Amino acid sequence: MQANPPLQAPWHATPAAEVLARLAADEQGLTVEEAATRLAKHGANILPAELRVSLWRIFLRQFQSPLIYILIAAAITAFGLGKHEDALVILIVVQANALIGSIQEGRAQRSMDSLRKLSALRVRVRRGGVESLVSAAELVPGDLLLLAAGDAVGADARVLEARALEAAEAALTGESVPVAKENGALPTDRVIADRSNMIYSGTHITAGRGCAVVVATGPDTEVGKIAQLTSSTTEQKTPLEARLDQFGRYLALAAVILFALVIAAGLLRKMAPADIFMVAISQMVSVVPEGLPVALTIALAVGMQRMARRGSIVRRLSAVETLGATTVICTDKTGTLTRNEMTVTALWLADGRSIEVGGSGYAPEGALACGGRPCDAAADPLLRLALEAGVLCNDSQLVPPDDGEARWRALGDPTEAALLTLAMKGCLEPAKLRREWPRHGEIPFDPTLKLMATRHGHASKASRIFLKGAPEMLVPQCGHLLRGETSTALDEATRCGAIAATERMAGQALRVLALAMVEDDGRGELTGFDQIRGRAILLGLAGQMDPPREEVRSAVAACRTAGIRTVMVTGDHKGTGLAIARMLDIARDGDRAVDGRELESMPEQDLRAELDRIAVFARVQPAQKLRIVEAFQSQHEVVTMTGDGVNDAPALARADVGVAMGISGTEVAKEAAKVVITDDNFATIVKAIEQGRLMYGNVRKLLLFLFATSIDEVLILLGALWLDLPLPLAAVQILWINLVTEGTLTLNLVMEGPEGDEMRRRPVRATEALVTRGMLGRMAVMVPASVAATLGYFSWRLGSGAPFERIQTETFTLLAVCQWFNVLNCESATRSALRLGLLRNPWLLGGLLLAIALQAAVIHSEPLNRLFHTAPIPPFQLLVIVAVGSSVLWVEELRKLLARRNDQGWRSR
Repeated sequence: MQANPPLQAPWHATPAAEVLARLAADEQGLTVEEAATRLAKHGANILPAELRVSLWRIFLRQFQSPLIYILIAAAITAFGLGKHEDALVILIVVQANALIGSIQEGRAQRSMDSLRKLSALRVRVRRGGVESLVSAAELVPGDLLLLAAGDAVGADARVLEARALEAAEAALTGESVPVAKENGALPTDRVIADRSNMIYSGTHITAGRGCAVVVATGPDTEVGKIAQLTSSTTEQKTPLEARLDQFGRYLALAAVILFALVIAAGLLRKMAPADIFMVAISQMVSVVPEGLPVALTIALAVGMQRMARRGSIVRRLSAVETLGATTVICTDKTGTLTRNEMTVTALWLADGRSIEVGGSGYAPEGALACGGRPCDAAADPLLRLALEAGVLCNDSQLVPPDDGEARWRALGDPTEAALLTLAMKGCLEPAKLRREWPRHGEIPFDPTLKLMATRHGHASKASRIFLKGAPEMLVPQCGHLLRGETSTALDEATRCGAIAATERMAGQALRVLALAMVEDDGRGELTGFDQIRGRAILLGLAGQMDPPREEVRSAVAACRTAGIRTVMVTGDHKGTGLAIARMLDIARDGDRAVDGRELESMPEQDLRAELDRIAVFARVQPAQKLRIVEAFQSQHEVVTMTGDGVNDAPALARADVGVAMGISGTEVAKEAAKVVITDDNFATIVKAIEQGRLMYGNVRKLLLFLFATSIDEVLILLGALWLDLPLPLAAVQILWINLVTEGTLTLNLVMEGPEGDEMRRRPVRATEALVTRGMLGRMAVMVPASVAATLGYFSWRLGSGAPFERIQTETFTLLAVCQWFNVLNCESATRSALRLGLLRNPWLLGGLLLAIALQAAVIHSEPLNRLFHTAPIPPFQLLVIVAVGSSVLWVEELRKLLARRNDQGWRSR
């Protein structure tokens, strides 16, 4: 039920008294009885449970593939013809594939479970004038929430009272710093990030205290609306999945046509019906690369393990392949492109000096310099006072690295923490300074005036009031400046200098704070800023920013070389986002930034037309992030989307690959994403893309090997039929080669290491065919060599007078040997297999040894002889088979030699 009635002003645009009246509530809170009545009416403050897919449904879904349909049809036909053992082998293969598919399918749709964790929260409320602690699930519209620093917010509420109240809303809005709260009504058109009189479920209070009246619970909260967006988002097939689906349909059609042709040819030759059907079944089985699902699972799992070692945890195997096909990265700014550590990078002193500040982050590493010369705060009264003001008019703390943390951390407002780091770079010790100048009074931060003041005493010096705040608010409070150690009247030139310095810093995307001081007698209560006006001494301006990570610029450059476009999607202000984008070369000349309001008024066709020129999307809402992803996808882009907050979940779920932050990311974001990076670093995403490309290249080698094998089998059987020869292979023997022999060799291809040019290749477009022209050209050499060797040997042995069962076993073994040599051929399109060597890749050696052992077992084991229609082969004949099978290697080596020479000739021209 909607708590906010239609056709009425939104809660943030309604005066506090009217909000209470509309909710039939007051400042004493609801009575216990009324709260129970409303709970029954509105329901619990939880999100509706999502229907889960049962395990048996997941298992059945694995059979929804044209490849599987072909195998099932073949098994049914074999059973009908009395070939029970053949039918059993085919069905075992089908069941094995289904089990593997069920295990690998890690669905990424558990976002609702994380959101429902809100029900475990305990919140403070006032009911009937009495403060009590209740479960967040019991909150109802009209409840009065009592708020203090550290409290989690359990429902959407309108602020009634705010005493220096601030909330961290990055998880919902993307805003990188805490938001100051107030209780006055705001304009109707304010977006969520600018509704400073509202607090939202899923956020938490970082400073101050206050109270607020609940206006929405459960699915009516902003988090609830996002959850509905997430649950209604359809997950896209990966490019490889889409290509395999299409290829499977082509194979199914080819199998049906082939089946009909074989039946027709058999009838023309007046073959027995049972023999005709067995030939047809053999052809159907030959068409299907049964080992493909297993091989792809192995390939993706290997890619996943390699990514995990580099800080990327893959939650869904198919995301490995999609990362490699990425053409657009939509990335958050705070913490991903930047360090998520506010840093003072520039300091302007009231005497006109500009101080450069070295280092970045909260670590006190770096120095202060003026004109290239080091600054000594101990010998510079104005600089020292500016640093002292930043330390004393400050409620935050810095925590040094310890066993559990590898870097300095901020407790409290990150803007204030940056001032502590600045002081430490100037050789001041904040803890010692605070002991020497204990706080005796304060005016908490006023969000309207954007000012804060604290009074401090000293054992041997006069009391002082230190101030900090927005320059446009603090500079007018000042009437003096320091000349040496003497206070003089603030002249117009200094005021203009302060304004110019503020504008200069703001143009560099810096957040600017003014610092000031009042010499005070320490008497009387510090009640308001009016008693300070005109008495303050202007000390300086501190410009700070969340600096870009050092490695990100090179990572963005690597993306450009790889044909991948990087786009910033941030909850920060447009100017800040664009400035950071220019620093990182995400935005270039002609590129622009668009904020949420502009995006809202932009028609869909205009957005798609402008996408190439938009480098930054700023102050965007959850539905808009979803729209951005869909706009890129409509242009056939493969989109990787990063995010860390509740507000990012729908877009993470909709993107081709959603990447969540492991450190700062909410559980909601992690559950909606397919990949989680452990260090929140954009450069780690780029490394993951490189691994995805490596994996995709290995998959292509794998597909070449498997498809060449399938074509070999089809042409061998068709050739025998055309030449009026007996069947050279039984259906179960084809299954053995496709699933077992090939399965032991695919490890070699998927374990191949990088060739070094993965990030210099262009992305694989989503519309690109699964089997490329280059692969077809290589098949045109490999397949005829295998077919000629196998059919030629089979025809020769038929005239030798040997038993047919042994001849068929030899032919079966020869085809397996041809595939062993072919896997060496597939390692590289141009490099010689003789130069690569078996010992370079232990997986290759192990796979070949295992394949040889299995083939020996199926030839020389009596139970397997009966099942696979085989007979033992004499050792000398095995040597002949290996020699004939090696011909496929020598033919491909000749092709590679010619390819290398042609490439060298082309390069020399």
